Amino acid sequence: MILLAGLGRAQQSLDLIIKHGRIVDGSGNPWFIADIGIRNGLITAVGDLAGSGATRIIDATGRVVAPGFIDMMGASSLALLADPATAESKLRQGITTILVGEVESVAPQNERTMRGFIYEEDRGIRIDWRTFGEYFLKLEQAGISLNVVHNVSAGQVRRVVLGDEDVAPNSGQMAQMKELVAQAMRDGAVGLSSALIYPPGSYAKTGELIELAREAAHYGGIYMTHLRNESSQLLAAIDEAILISKEAGIPAHIFHLKAAGQANWPLMTQALKKIQDARDQGVDITADIYPYIRNRLVLGSFLPPRHYARGAEAFLATLSDPKIRKDLRRQIEMTSDWENWYWHVGKDWANVLITSVGRKEDLQFVGKSVQEVARMRNVDVWDAFFDLVKVGGVNVAPKSMNEEQKREALRAPFVAIDCDDAPTNPATAASAHPRAFGTFPRVLAKYVRDEKVIPLEDAIRKMTSLPANRLRLWNRGRINPGLVADLVIFDPSKVQDLATFEKPLVQSVGMDYVIISGRPVIDATKLIDIRPGEVIRLR
Repeated sequence: MILLAGLGRAQQSLDLIIKHGRIVDGSGNPWFIADIGIRNGLITAVGDLAGSGATRIIDATGRVVAPGFIDMMGASSLALLADPATAESKLRQGITTILVGEVESVAPQNERTMRGFIYEEDRGIRIDWRTFGEYFLKLEQAGISLNVVHNVSAGQVRRVVLGDEDVAPNSGQMAQMKELVAQAMRDGAVGLSSALIYPPGSYAKTGELIELAREAAHYGGIYMTHLRNESSQLLAAIDEAILISKEAGIPAHIFHLKAAGQANWPLMTQALKKIQDARDQGVDITADIYPYIRNRLVLGSFLPPRHYARGAEAFLATLSDPKIRKDLRRQIEMTSDWENWYWHVGKDWANVLITSVGRKEDLQFVGKSVQEVARMRNVDVWDAFFDLVKVGGVNVAPKSMNEEQKREALRAPFVAIDCDDAPTNPATAASAHPRAFGTFPRVLAKYVRDEKVIPLEDAIRKMTSLPANRLRLWNRGRINPGLVADLVIFDPSKVQDLATFEKPLVQSVGMDYVIISGRPVIDATKLIDIRPGEVIRLR
């Protein structure tokens, strides 16, 4: 039997037939052998297509055919605009769609935020838009190789209206913030995001977030959050996300769920139970993880966030003062009333690897720990730390998690997968977290094939229909007639991540074909210079 869409059972000329594939359809159901017919960018038939003609036929015998993977945190689409070649880091993983916007979003903008935005003109981007609508047109005109979905960041909205200081909005400012969220949703943002560890987003109180989330809910959006705490206060932070979901009447999603810090590792079991209990009570909440036990942070996050209350620039200028350094060191060593990452790494700077730096003269430090940098510079380790923070632009990978919590989270039915990193060009990047290149193949290789933590069908579901449903992408994430033909073809015995912390700028291998809207962008393992991707707007 052939399942057809749109054109009935009559013979039809197809653009592409994928024959004899081992279909893992994204639903979680067991795989089956079938052919897939594609026409005008859509899946038109699934079944035995031996009698059908096509412009092209791909023989997928012995290979898995699955929906294209959806990255629940691709950080930023600006990289695609600055350098289209960055898309390969996602495509080589089988990713066909990325969600972007967490700490910052590309919009809204005003004169102040445009001056301080992360992408400067020397990186190939001229910030000349203020709204998502204006930015989306710019991105579409440039052309992109994969699909992009955007969040509007509560931190970015706060920065536009309130600046970088720790202040509460008055009623007029709150109205401005809500209108900015509404405008973003009208332009096509999928929902509201918050990053509650990073200033100025960390200054937002729960009530403020509920008000903004209600605005997003009015347009059918979702609320997605980097929790206020991912360590000793993890459970309370999840409670806040659940409360926002309930009070705002909005689905919620937790980015890169983790229990950071050795003393807190057992909290993952309780965290997963708390989320499942909320779901059992009717709260529409999900989460995602990345498959690495080191996270990535701005090194300045090792300092108490309250010191940034008057703006980062003013605070960092004080770090040359030895007295201030001494006081900050004491606070970091002795107090834990904040997300103290120094405690999470066992109070050991050897567990903090530098993944990127802000100055070319510091490139020698990439891949080294803060402890090693101190030895290289022949200075005290705390002085090395403060010096690195002061110059800015330093990202680090603290060893803060363990393997068991990753396995436990992968087994939870509501947990999807994310890279938590932007598209990256290894030819131009100084360094990166290996997750930028290896996340999805690592799940398939390490946790499915080698360790057998979860079956292949469930891993594919976590990469496809689960995130598609969360993002309201009803026409993606599954293999069914009538849906968009975003597909991957790979040999599960050969797919492998190759990026490591020592050599992070290495593409994954094993994706033989990556197809977006019916067009192969990776064709028999070769990257094709076409741009069939689209900005997906929430409707």
